[in-house]
Amino acid sequence: MSDQLIVEKQGHIAVITMNNPPANTWTEATLKELAVIVKELNVDMDIFSLVLKSSSEKFFSAGADLNLFADSDRSVARDMARYFGEAFETLSQFRGVSIAAMNGWAMGGGLEVALACDIRIAEEQVQMALPEAKVGLLPCAGGTQNLTMLVGEGWTKKMILCGERVKAAKALEIGLVEEVVAKGECVKRAMKMAEQVAEQSPMAVAACKQLIQSNRTRAWDQGYILERELFVDLFHSEDQKEGVNAFLGKRKAQWKNR
Repeated sequence: MSDQLIVEKQGHIAVITMNNPPANTWTEATLKELAVIVKELNVDMDIFSLVLKSSSEKFFSAGADLNLFADSDRSVARDMARYFGEAFETLSQFRGVSIAAMNGWAMGGGLEVALACDIRIAEEQVQMALPEAKVGLLPCAGGTQNLTMLVGEGWTKKMILCGERVKAAKALEIGLVEEVVAKGECVKRAMKMAEQVAEQSPMAVAACKQLIQSNRTRAWDQGYILERELFVDLFHSEDQKEGVNAFLGKRKAQWKNR
């Protein structure tokens, strides 16, 4: 692993720090590495949540390095689109809860990686945009789809088609982020939220996340059926018995994630 994505584990929380100064742009190497990291975390059953943060004071991430596309090489474009898509789709399918701690500008692919997370916490000075059309491109890492699911078609069109930049307060208002905190506080808040996740059954959380995200590809009536099936499936786990009996015994549950 490179030093451009730093992984630390704190209890049941994995922290991934983007460390590619000055603006945490994504490269072929870091995109591939992100996918590998998330897949490895998925099989580490001691990890319940993931916090994505930045080492930069100004940028969360500025997305792709446009120098890659200066020669109009379609093979490069095709490859990079695939790397972006695979990396961020892998992140969106992380088994646990992923939280983006946004302390600086999130532009293009830098916003798209946050959109791939389950929850976004932004500091009050943060600005966000998907400005690809200004340079003759389009968001190719899930931006057109994930943004629409979060904020609706109207605001997605304002941001992508009109190139509108959104400040943290407006992002909260339209549902682009879940919380806005003071400058310097996003990582602390993200870690606290990740600790809240650890109080839940990780198996139940994974099942609930699967159900919530199934709305992206399934009809509602299919979701109702799957919901009941996954509810019963939890009764094969040790954690289901532990959770119910811990509640009845008025004690804190000790989750094993199995």
